[in-house]
Amino acid sequence: MSEHDDHAPARGAYGGGDGGTAVAELPPVAIQVTSEISIASQPPKKGEACTMVILGAGGDLTRRKLMPALFHLQCDGLLDPEFAILGVAREPLDDESFRRAMYEAVKASDEPNGAGKIDEDQWRQFAPRLGYVSGDLSDRRTYANLIGRLERVEQQREENDGRLFYLAIPPSIDSTVIRELSQSGVAPRVDTPEGRPWVRVIVEKPFGRSLDSARALNAVVERAFAEHQVYRIDHYLGKETVQNILVLRFANSIFEPVWNRSHVHHVQITAAETVGVEHRAGYYEEAGVVRDMFQNHLLQLLALTAMEPPVAFRADAVRDEKVKVLNAIRPIAPEEMHTYSVRGQYGPGTIDGERVVGYREEPRVNPQSQTPTYAALRLMIDNWRWQGVPFFLRSGKRMPRRVTEIAIRFRRPPTRMFSRGDGTLAPNVLAIRIQPDEGISLCFEIKVPGIGVRTTSAQMDFSYDRAFGGSKHSAYETLLLDAMVGDATLFTRRDGVEAAWRVVDPFIAAWESRPATHFPNYAAGTWGPEVANDFIARDGASWRTP
Repeated sequence: MSEHDDHAPARGAYGGGDGGTAVAELPPVAIQVTSEISIASQPPKKGEACTMVILGAGGDLTRRKLMPALFHLQCDGLLDPEFAILGVAREPLDDESFRRAMYEAVKASDEPNGAGKIDEDQWRQFAPRLGYVSGDLSDRRTYANLIGRLERVEQQREENDGRLFYLAIPPSIDSTVIRELSQSGVAPRVDTPEGRPWVRVIVEKPFGRSLDSARALNAVVERAFAEHQVYRIDHYLGKETVQNILVLRFANSIFEPVWNRSHVHHVQITAAETVGVEHRAGYYEEAGVVRDMFQNHLLQLLALTAMEPPVAFRADAVRDEKVKVLNAIRPIAPEEMHTYSVRGQYGPGTIDGERVVGYREEPRVNPQSQTPTYAALRLMIDNWRWQGVPFFLRSGKRMPRRVTEIAIRFRRPPTRMFSRGDGTLAPNVLAIRIQPDEGISLCFEIKVPGIGVRTTSAQMDFSYDRAFGGSKHSAYETLLLDAMVGDATLFTRRDGVEAAWRVVDPFIAAWESRPATHFPNYAAGTWGPEVANDFIARDGASWRTP
């Protein structure tokens, strides 16, 4: 694979292909969707009378995501009156000091419904739900103390639906904690999904760091729990627009007939970040961009975009179709890697008008680091629907804009009855914005009013913020509530995790066996290395600028 020091912003706002990039004679026309939206009346699901145990409750994930999400569920009336939370961590806290710490965490939250505000009346109702057990998660005495505390909590209930365990812990101790939960009797195996009281365990990503390690961790999990008890979480799947992919595709008859190789030229999935590694340098040096973003987030977005219609909107039906897509991705031989991938690492540059250092100058990063902070992959799905359609996935740090989107670029008309001055027409693009401005846009051609036939591009845009006032729920709220009621649709199954690792492992192995000779090869504040533009141009396309 060739690598260069050059860097340049990506080309084209619409994506090229089929003969070159279109250049409009007139500025695109913006059309906003402003019609009133009728919302079907359906009561929201509510959590069951269970105890949620957060293992690693002193960490950043609990403070920034989990506790604000649980409090917002309380404010929305979606928690059972007898729902309780037990935090477990090393810090020598009691119930009251844990409650004070969580109060400050919720108050400082930037999650939806948070933003520095807190409903004091709701907090007075929420705080008594919180309890704390101090102990080391590698010490069996901690689990004995936890059993005693759980039994006391459950004895005070009229009903006890189950126990929900959240592993908010470093991946390195996942296996140890899962074994201790099982062997101690804190989290017994329940062989049937209908069993009561139920036991469920939420495991955070990354789930392993390779196919072999994921298989080993899955083996530990399988010995401890039935598959229906395990909820492998990817917070991207809780985002409104990610869930809306299924609704867009399968609740609208106009899209499905063109959602295939006959009409789609290529698909681009982008997850760009403006931040560097920040305080995660230790983790990132070992993980890199492919383990951090592709194996989980981006491949999940690909699977939802490319999957066949499930027989029903049920957990296993949806996940069956996602796994089929991942298994259909073409394996890549080591000698072909250069035609299917590009890697990069950012150097010094400018973000939002401020100079920033390169990756190798970041604290706790090896000055000769070979860790990629940018990658672009070209994946081919060898099945009836997608044969011959490239799926381009890219993600990078220190890019000009924080954005995640899926862009379906359709083929040009077979004949050019109408054209612009350069003899081309802009391609139609359906863009699904995952974050930060959640929404959907469609780019199409229209005639410019006046004598003669001139065309320009119009963009019809739907925004969640304009239509609904933005998302009122964080992804973690959605996923935690789903786990409470036993809905695993938005969680990853064992075979899905392993299928994703089978896709990315060859890229990681090839890069680790061949050190990069031109790192850094893109400046912070740009859209990646110049070689990435040449990479996508081989298929007659160009990167969108979201």
